[in-house]
Amino acid sequence: MKTALYVHVPFCLQRCAYCDFNTYSGLLSLRADYVTVLRQEIRYRAALYPEIAAPTLYFGGGTPSLLLPEEIGAVIGDARQHFRLAADAEITLEANPGTVDGETLRGLYAVGVNRLSLGVQSAHNDELRMLGRIHTWDEAVSAGAAARQAGFDNVSIDLIYGLPGQTLARWKTTLERAVALEPQHLSLYALTLEPETPLAQAVDAGRLPAPDPDLAADMYEHASEVLCRAGYWQYEISNWARGVSASPTAWALPPAGLTEAIGPWVGRHNLVYWRNQPWLGLGAGACSWLGGRRWSNLRHPVAYMQAGQAGHWPETDVEVIASSLERGETLMLGLRLAEGVSDAQFRGRFGVGLAEAYRDTLAQLAAAGLVEWDGVRLRLSARGRLLGNQVFGAFLP
Repeated sequence: MKTALYVHVPFCLQRCAYCDFNTYSGLLSLRADYVTVLRQEIRYRAALYPEIAAPTLYFGGGTPSLLLPEEIGAVIGDARQHFRLAADAEITLEANPGTVDGETLRGLYAVGVNRLSLGVQSAHNDELRMLGRIHTWDEAVSAGAAARQAGFDNVSIDLIYGLPGQTLARWKTTLERAVALEPQHLSLYALTLEPETPLAQAVDAGRLPAPDPDLAADMYEHASEVLCRAGYWQYEISNWARGVSASPTAWALPPAGLTEAIGPWVGRHNLVYWRNQPWLGLGAGACSWLGGRRWSNLRHPVAYMQAGQAGHWPETDVEVIASSLERGETLMLGLRLAEGVSDAQFRGRFGVGLAEAYRDTLAQLAAAGLVEWDGVRLRLSARGRLLGNQVFGAFLP
């Protein structure tokens, strides 16, 4: 059974001001023991799910680039042995530009990492400081160059827009500088002020201005236009990839309605999530969706390691997913893609067509100009991309 693999690395040198992910600073001394327990979990889960064949492997965090290349290589080797990781698997590693140099990147490439995701976030050093990032723009440029020299030909850049006090002009500069680095892929995310994070607290206290959602929408639309002209396909609401041919419009249906047909630089691992297909999460706090169930590992790395050293990995937040919820989530996630949701594929998976399952909802959303529905494929409209949450909620039970 094809199942994507996600490996969580919970360590950071410094926690970013906007981050509410399962990450921890000051615990890097646990790194070697954590990797040992992680490799033990791989064997444990493989015994539970011997049918898994993994097409992709994704190291997320936290800051996975804080692990040594040989430690990353050992995990990749275990995945090949125990989860039949495909010979041509996409193997992605998230890296903070402030934690990698040429030697590290050459080591990562040598052990099998073939896709690098650089958390650049901004081209302005004052914005990077506000976000709590540990790198500068010059270090991000150097990391990109070092990745090329190390052999990486699939580099993605993450950017954040809609920051407190950020102007459209400054966002345009960030975007232009990022495109000039010629990455194969870009991920652009609007800032979300998560409760209890330092950035949210600064806004609440009036030390920073609140983000302007209308301005953030302008930034998003500008990015869509600029990246289309630069040769990128917007294949998902927040993701762009270079294609083997130019994208005809900013939100074009991929060739033959299949995202992979755009070219080799679409994020294959994240396609698994957006198509609501199974994945197995490994490491502290990692989530899984497999066999009709969702669950998470213990969140804190110390608790995770203590349990693993005792020979078991408890599953927390276990949820059995009813068919109605799975159908709704398949639409919620699938509509994030420019390919949308195929009626034939939906019917093949659930035994019922979109019109039968959601006739009134489809009519209402189409009348509001939020979706395009031709009886064959359901897609977000250009307006729907800006109001996606309104569309997604309409399908959830």
